[in-house]
Amino acid sequence: MAQRRRSAALEAEIADGDGSLRLCAATRAARSPDDLIRFVAGPDGTLVPDLARKLPGRGVWVTADRASLQQAIKTKAFARSLKVDLRGRGLAISDCWVNVMPSGVVHSLHLHPTSFISGTYYVQVPKGAGALKFEDPRLSKMMAAPPRPSFVSLPAKAGEAILFESWLRHEVPPARYAGERISISFNYTWSAR
Repeated sequence: MAQRRRSAALEAEIADGDGSLRLCAATRAARSPDDLIRFVAGPDGTLVPDLARKLPGRGVWVTADRASLQQAIKTKAFARSLKVDLRGRGLAISDCWVNVMPSGVVHSLHLHPTSFISGTYYVQVPKGAGALKFEDPRLSKMMAAPPRPSFVSLPAKAGEAILFESWLRHEVPPARYAGERISISFNYTWSAR
């Protein structure tokens, strides 16, 4: 019971404070927003990474490391925090592959059909290796959008993972660097229990 009171008090402190800390849904640790990824539920119920931290709707924060993201999936922290009913369904890994990219190689703009969540874990990232570049999803729908960049780029860092919804178009632009950029990519799909 004391643990629950302490957690509730911490959540209240974070909510009422100056906004400098957020609670990780997986680890329940208070952290700077710069150490976390914010996710929101889209209008259709899909999970959307809010990289700019400006999307409307209820958000859930998860520490930006592989272990915390895996824990959030395993413990259903996303579903619990966003109040989504997952009874009778679960996530299952459907694909996994290794990317070895020498200097100048490009992965052109693409998405991962028939998957729900996709991700990349960076094993080796030479200095100057390209970032993972996400397209604003409104572009392909010819929707009006406020003036801003059409892409958001996330730098690749060895030992870190990036998760995103599989419908989100993305690419790795060419870059010049010494050595090879090595990553492990994967897809998750919904599975019946």
